[in-house]
Amino acid sequence: MEKKLLIISSDITGHGHKSITESLCEKVQTHNEVKIHVVDGFSLGKRLLLNIGKSYGPITRNSENLWKMIWKLSALKPHLVDNFIELLIRDNFLKLLDEVKPDMILSVHPNFNGSILNILEKQNINIPFFTLIADLVNIYPLWADKRANFIISPTFEAQNKCIEFGIPNEKIKVSGFPVRSRFFPKNYKQRKFYNKEQSLTCLIMSGGEGVGNMKKIAENLLNDFDCKVKIVAGKNEKLKTKLERSLKAKYGDRVEIYGFTQNIQDLMLTSDIAFTRGSPNVMFEAIATNTPLIITGALPGQEEDNPTFAENFNLGVVCKNPKEIKDTITELLGNDGEKLNEMIYSQRKFINANAAEDILQFILKVGEPYYEEAKVKLS
Repeated sequence: MEKKLLIISSDITGHGHKSITESLCEKVQTHNEVKIHVVDGFSLGKRLLLNIGKSYGPITRNSENLWKMIWKLSALKPHLVDNFIELLIRDNFLKLLDEVKPDMILSVHPNFNGSILNILEKQNINIPFFTLIADLVNIYPLWADKRANFIISPTFEAQNKCIEFGIPNEKIKVSGFPVRSRFFPKNYKQRKFYNKEQSLTCLIMSGGEGVGNMKKIAENLLNDFDCKVKIVAGKNEKLKTKLERSLKAKYGDRVEIYGFTQNIQDLMLTSDIAFTRGSPNVMFEAIATNTPLIITGALPGQEEDNPTFAENFNLGVVCKNPKEIKDTITELLGNDGEKLNEMIYSQRKFINANAAEDILQFILKVGEPYYEEAKVKLS
C-alpha cells in the first residue's frame, strides 16, 4: 500500500535544506510504495514569516555578528520560537494536512519541528513525525524535540548534542549526511591522486549566499601558484559583478566566475582543491566528489565547529587568513602531494554514499508501526 511522506523544507534559507530534500526525493524512484509531497515551511506562514526567511541571506552576507546574536537568542528560548511559528502556520498547515493526508511527516528545518508538533498535539492528530538534522556539530535546541518519534542525525557529534538536550539515545538514528546522487563520481578512480607535474585548478565557493573574502583568496592563489581559479559567487550578484571587474582584467582566462549554478558538481569534479566556508551541505558535496577541502571560515552558531570537524577526520584543512594560503597549499603539495593525497583517501573512506537511501528506508520501516498505531487510534 502506498504511503505519503510530507517533507517540510525551505527554499529561502540558504540552499542546504532544499538539497537534502532533493537527495531524498531522488530515491522515490526505487520505492514505489512511497509518494513524497514537499512544502516550504515558510510558505505556510503569513507574509511576516516569509520575510523572516528571506532575511537569512542578507543577514549572513552582511552581518555575521547580527546572525550570531539571533542564533544565540533563539537557542535560549526555543519554546518561544516554536509558539510564534505555530501561530503563523497553524491554519495553512491544517489545510495542507487535509489536502495531502500524509501518513508520515519529515521536517528538515529546525523552525518547523516543535511548531508542527505543537499543532499535532493540540489537534490530537496522530501522524508519525521524524526530524532530519541538517547541521553537523552545533545544533539548535529546536532540532531536539522529545515528542518526535525519531530524530535522524548526520553525525555522532550532532547525536551527542541531542542527548545533551535530553533526547533518549534510542530515539536517535545516525545516518550520514544525505547528498544528491550527481555529486558522486561513477568511479572514485575518476579523482586522480596529485602529482607534482600538474598545475592546479582551484574552486572557490561560499555556499548559496556567496559569503566570504573570495577576491583575496583568488589573488593569493593566482600570484603564488601555477593554477586556474573558478569562483562561484552563488546568489550574490553584486559579488559576482565585483569579482569580474577586479579579477578578469588582471588575470584573464586564468579566472572563471560563476553566479548560482546548477552544475556545481562538474566544477568540483574538475577541480583539485575546493575553498569553501563550513557550510555542511557544500562541505559534503565536495567530499562526495572527492575534492580536498580548504575551509576559509564558518558562520557563527550552527557552523562554527564544522571546520574542526573536517580536520578531525582529515576531510580538509582550515585556513581563515588569505595571507596564509601560500603556506597551506605548499604544505599540502609537499613531498609529491602526500598530505593532499591522504585527504583524498580519507574522504573516500568517510562518506556514506547511501545516506539518502538509508534515511528513506529507515523512515518507511520504522514509521510503519507508528502509522498503524495512528490508524487504530483514528478508528
